[in-house]
Amino acid sequence: MGKLMFLLYFILSVFPADATENRRHIHVIRRGHKKSHRGDTVAKIWIEENGQKKIEVAWSELSADEEALIIEAINKHWKELNGLIDEVFAGKKIRIKRIK
Repeated sequence: MGKLMFLLYFILSVFPADATENRRHIHVIRRGHKKSHRGDTVAKIWIEENGQKKIEVAWSELSADEEALIIEAINKHWKELNGLIDEVFAGKKIRIKRIK
């Protein structure tokens, strides 16, 4: 798993296998949370379509407030997230960013 950013008690990450998918997306993991839909992942959020910014929730177990917080952070840090995803997919080590 490629951890990209920490946001409060969430980890925004990608999985190397996601490199072959049609649209880029981010998995949202709640730190310390074991009971969720798919392992520790509590949401999957699309961040682009055809190379253009398009943020959409694919599925989520988050509250509306948590979703809004994460979408706002993705929107604000979209370029940086894409750069980090490129590095993860290229097999590079990245420094995980903490955002508030």
